[in-house]
Amino acid sequence: MPAQDPAGTVKKEEGVAVIDRACAILFAFRPGDSALTLAELAARTGLYKSTLLRLAGALIQHRLLLRLDDGRYQLGPATFALGALYQRGLNMGDILLPLMRELAAASGESVSFYVRDNAVRVCLHRVDSHHVVRHHVREGDVLPLESGSGGRALLAFSGEPGEPFESIRHDFYCISIGERDRETAGVSMPVFGVHDALRGVLTLAGPSSRIDGAFVERHLDALFDCAVRATDALGGDSRALRAAQRVHAARAREDA
Repeated sequence: MPAQDPAGTVKKEEGVAVIDRACAILFAFRPGDSALTLAELAARTGLYKSTLLRLAGALIQHRLLLRLDDGRYQLGPATFALGALYQRGLNMGDILLPLMRELAAASGESVSFYVRDNAVRVCLHRVDSHHVVRHHVREGDVLPLESGSGGRALLAFSGEPGEPFESIRHDFYCISIGERDRETAGVSMPVFGVHDALRGVLTLAGPSSRIDGAFVERHLDALFDCAVRATDALGGDSRALRAAQRVHAARAREDA
C-alpha cells in the first residue's frame, strides 16, 4: 500500500488556492474598466490588501497585470496575447454545435444558427429534429432579414431603430409564428462575442402546430442557457442575457 503524503497534498491545495486568488484578481476587471485601485480590487475579490499586493507582484512579473504610475492596476499585455491565441484557434462550430444538440434534444425541435450577410441571413450551423414533419433549413441556406424570428433578431441586435426592434432588444428574444412561412414558427436569441459584437442568433423552430406560446414558455429558459453558454465561450459578456433570463423567469412565476 503506498505511503500517504499529507504534506504534499496540503502543498497542492495551497497551490490551487493561490491560482484561484490570482484568477479572481484578473476576473475582477469588467468591460469598461480601464484601471482599478487596490481598494477596488479588494472590494471585488474579497482578498486582503496584503494578499493582493503579493499576488499582483507575481502577475506583473508575468505581464498579466500592470501597475500604473498613479498606483492603479491594469490588465497586462500577456492577457491580450492569450486572447488573440484563443481567437485564432476558435472554431465556432466546435462551440455552438454541442450546445445546439443539447437544445434540440431537450426541446425536440430543430436549432439553427444564423449570421447576417449584408441584406440577408445565412444558416451557418444546423441541428435537425427527429420529427418527420419539421422546419426544413439547411446549412448555407440564404433567408430574408425582414421576416422570421432569426431575421428580426439579427436586425434588432445590429441596431435597427424603432419597433419591433426596441422590444426585441429589451426582451433579448424574438418570436415569429407563421410570418415567413405560415406553417412554421420559431423563437430566436442573440449570441455575442468579444467587445459585445453580435456573432449571430440561435433559432429554435418547427411547425406552427407544435411551436406555440406554451412551447416557447417551456423552452425559453433552455434557449437562454444555450445563448449564455455560447456567448461566454466566444469571449462575450453574458450578463445582459442572464439578467433578461431572470426577468423572464420571475414573470413566468408570477403568471403561474
